[in-house]
Amino acid sequence: MKKSSSERHGLPVIHDRAAGIDIGSRFHVVAVPADITEEPVQTFKAFTADLERMADWLVDLGITTVAMESTGVYWIPVYEILETRGLHVVLANARDARAVPGRKTDVNDAQWIQRLHACGLLRASFHPDREIAALRSYLRLRERHLDYAAAHIQHMQKALIHMNLQLHHVVADVTGATGMRIIRAIVAGERNAATLATMRDTRCKSSIETIQSALVGNYQPEHVFALAQALAMYDAYQAQLEICDQQIAQSLIQLSQQRPSPSDPLPKPRHRTRQPNALNFNVRALLYQLVGVDLTQIHGIGPYLALRLVAECGTDLSRWRTAHHFTSWLTLAPGCRISGGKVLSAHTRKTKNRVTALLRLAAVTIGKTSTALGAFYRRLSARIGKAKAVTATARKIAILFYNAMRFGMAYQDPGADHYEQKYRERVVKGLHRRAAEFGFTLQAVEGVS
Repeated sequence: MKKSSSERHGLPVIHDRAAGIDIGSRFHVVAVPADITEEPVQTFKAFTADLERMADWLVDLGITTVAMESTGVYWIPVYEILETRGLHVVLANARDARAVPGRKTDVNDAQWIQRLHACGLLRASFHPDREIAALRSYLRLRERHLDYAAAHIQHMQKALIHMNLQLHHVVADVTGATGMRIIRAIVAGERNAATLATMRDTRCKSSIETIQSALVGNYQPEHVFALAQALAMYDAYQAQLEICDQQIAQSLIQLSQQRPSPSDPLPKPRHRTRQPNALNFNVRALLYQLVGVDLTQIHGIGPYLALRLVAECGTDLSRWRTAHHFTSWLTLAPGCRISGGKVLSAHTRKTKNRVTALLRLAAVTIGKTSTALGAFYRRLSARIGKAKAVTATARKIAILFYNAMRFGMAYQDPGADHYEQKYRERVVKGLHRRAAEFGFTLQAVEGVS
């Protein structure tokens, strides 16, 4: 008589029909409970036909849940195929599924993952719904196009410097209106500095004479050719960005069609200036239709950042029970390493979470504003340093985002002196408490602040 899984391993089994997969680039090793088949471990190649055969095998065995590690990008097709078959797929962090030391093989890894998952010891990493995952992919692809385009901007600047054209010293941005007119004219064959200077935009702060002096250069054919090549590549990526924007807009429209229209009209925007590299459609209106609240009213969150946050976290933030769980997932909460009643470390963990990086950038930007969050950042920065102030401010923005998304809470700025008043109240309350301990009573004096 075979012993049950719980008797063999000495741990209570929560998932009787659980499987574990060790993901690889060329093949995947799948382990299932030993008491349901004669061959509990099988290897499947990474081809689509083999993945389909693996899914059929798991379904035929009655497997209901599957666990795997997030290894590179090789897990994505496996995850999607198994999910379409109705299986509950758990994507575990590799840190939580470390194999037993000294027994590192693909078979042992698969069996170890299966054992941990059967006992309920693996936590599922966050993975958004199919529609949100598609929107996230479009936005990440757009970010890559922006990075590639930025590299070619550097190539254009290098070619201009080789020709001793000091354009970057007289215009704020070579990809602005003035810079692009001049660069396109140079590529087209124009060499007269006076003619090039007349292409100055009226908003440019440098005078025509200054620009003309900067555009007297040493035009060599190889440098002009390099400039033309960089400009062509830059324009190619700008065209791809236009296509990406159309796809993102279409994805938002499809997601918004499933939501009821908000009862209140869209609030007025806090800023009317257009951000660099902004999407070429009304992001605020589509996001307001999708989530039912204007996220851009939160200081530090603009239309593009709001879209990135929704694409990375989804629209259903109830997956995190509280805002504290959400900030812990973002690694913006203090660490908790305690041994023997002593706090060993309270530092936040290192992370590659894109949402955390975006919130940190927003915190740095908001620290320069005359808002409540800006005053909070400056106060902490003076007391504990800028690094910790960035983390604390990013955590506050994350909590505001969580409350707005889950509970529909509208944000209203309490003012730049809000935290100063709260600090004064805490100090006065503490002084009253200390005075009472010594048998004294403090009284406020009129005219003294």
